Amino acid sequence: MRLARIATDDGPVVGRYEDGVVHADDGTYEIDESRLLPPCEPSALYCVGRNYAATLDQMAYERPEEPDFFIKPPASLLGHGDPIPYPNFTDELTYAGELAAVIDEPCHDVPEDEVTDVVRGYTIMNDVDALDQQGRTARKAFDGSGPLGPWIETDVDPTAIEMRTDVAGERRQEANTELMLFDPYEIVSYLSKRFTFRSGDVVAFGSPANPGLIEHGDAVEITYEGLGTLRNTVVESIE
Repeated sequence: MRLARIATDDGPVVGRYEDGVVHADDGTYEIDESRLLPPCEPSALYCVGRNYAATLDQMAYERPEEPDFFIKPPASLLGHGDPIPYPNFTDELTYAGELAAVIDEPCHDVPEDEVTDVVRGYTIMNDVDALDQQGRTARKAFDGSGPLGPWIETDVDPTAIEMRTDVAGERRQEANTELMLFDPYEIVSYLSKRFTFRSGDVVAFGSPANPGLIEHGDAVEITYEGLGTLRNTVVESIE
């Protein structure tokens, strides 16, 4: 089942998405992409890096002994179809197509074999990075650095999903989540020992090889089979 969150005249509504229609408690809504909101309201986005061997080789990183992570704030969120503002403070903006879990209920210290009980489903994140900034927070935690969507898929095996990323119509990434060094269950369990998750929190599992530069006007399309495609276009910042 796909769960979408949409904008209405009466405020955000969540419902089951099917073929352009959202079935909510108060009725049905025919929608277009402009009404899709980020599919959840996280208190934080917990993002794991360096989780694919090919990415480590490409970036000359050492293999981590345990999940390597950073945090994006809620202000980083963008929805499906929202423009990605190119910040004035960077000349090296990059994309990275990632699978992400959405936490369903408050939880802490979750065993690996119980992770499926606390995950609402899976969605797609673009880990936008200002590569020339100093330190991970400056690089990755700014406004608009976390496009997320288009919806949450509740019925999917996260350990073997084919993915691809196209930028301006050119294939940039192609991989399978089975190539992760730490699988989604390991990562959610690991992070839950350090943080108390809240309902709607996001855990992103890292990018396959070939994250790269994006420019003004580039359309970024990240597809995970069985989940859908997250689309956003880079625009000039209005700041």
